[in-house]
Amino acid sequence: MRRLQNPRRSYDWGSLLAIPRFLGEPISADSVAEIWMGTHPIAPSRVDDDSTLRELVGDLPFMLKILAADRPLSLQVHPDAKLAEVGYAEEERAGVPLDAPHRVFKDPRPKPEMVLALTTFDTLVGFRPTAEILRILGALPTDLTRSLAEQLRARPGFAGIVALVERLVTDPPAAEQVAEVVRWCIVGLDQRLDVKRAYQTAVEVNEHHRGDVGVIVSLLLNRLTLQPGEAAYLATGIIHAHLRGMCLEVMVSSDNVLRAGLTSKHLDPQGLIRCLSEGMSKVARVEPVQFGESTDLFVPGLREFALAMTQVSAAETDGVVLPDEGRRILVCTGGEVELVNDDGERVLLHRGDAVFADAGDGTIRAVGTGEVAQAYTPTAADRATPLVPLV
Repeated sequence: MRRLQNPRRSYDWGSLLAIPRFLGEPISADSVAEIWMGTHPIAPSRVDDDSTLRELVGDLPFMLKILAADRPLSLQVHPDAKLAEVGYAEEERAGVPLDAPHRVFKDPRPKPEMVLALTTFDTLVGFRPTAEILRILGALPTDLTRSLAEQLRARPGFAGIVALVERLVTDPPAAEQVAEVVRWCIVGLDQRLDVKRAYQTAVEVNEHHRGDVGVIVSLLLNRLTLQPGEAAYLATGIIHAHLRGMCLEVMVSSDNVLRAGLTSKHLDPQGLIRCLSEGMSKVARVEPVQFGESTDLFVPGLREFALAMTQVSAAETDGVVLPDEGRRILVCTGGEVELVNDDGERVLLHRGDAVFADAGDGTIRAVGTGEVAQAYTPTAADRATPLVPLV
């Protein structure tokens, strides 16, 4: 087992408090948005001997993150395998530097991902049904919302909603039009006319991104609140925007994001629409499957990644056996946990500490009082975990 030093990413939507407090450190002078654990070439983890994990083990198929948001992230979508491969090849041929602000495809891989809440976690994910969107728009008497509703009635369903989003992000409404919609959302809230927190969300998003087209698009998206320990899977092609909270994210080792609003970063609205047009699977919660008596397995059915969450207490004097014996990244998410491998090697972890283990470590036991998360590659049997639709 090797201890990891994991790079931090600072973005304007990050938190000054959440991750430093999680790590038991002083409040940060700059926002800390993410901690990356893995081998992605942009920001690979380092090991004790000061080499990168990538140099040590090659390319892991998965990446684990701790994410903390105090304000909404960008309105975004992740590409599927075909779009990622083509997009990456095109930008490589064009000589776009990997760290260029306008670079979209940082690697040739898709980026499906799963989030598991560490605190109450709010996100926007996937489109609402047509009828629900029409109810939301119908109570907002503005020229913009009337026009959007008319367009959707003429072309309902997924294709019509995508066309609506394309219209909005490629020819964004003026800030004054957005402000008018928000004013009527406030009226709707006062009159208790909100539909599944749509108006509440638009008002909250507008506080951070006044006049942004993403405020209008947010009315079309499902709002999901995860409580600590709950998980949801975001397939490629799913439009989403995390709102606030702290979570673990496990994903294919990729950094490909196409954005169309709620950000100061590079926008690629047409690219986002192409991703939506290529396909969109049903948004789903991930129901855990129990491993032993102390571990929940969250497996969204992919071959690249799964997440195990293990609770251990002093009552279990021999410790708890963790799943999998392959390449794993383990991070303590609460309390104090000691990991023991087949050779008797012991590594003590406090909250936020992480290690990498491989097949040479064999079975790992967790001893102590706390919680440990493990990202790993699931077996074919593991991938039978059920997904439960959100809507």
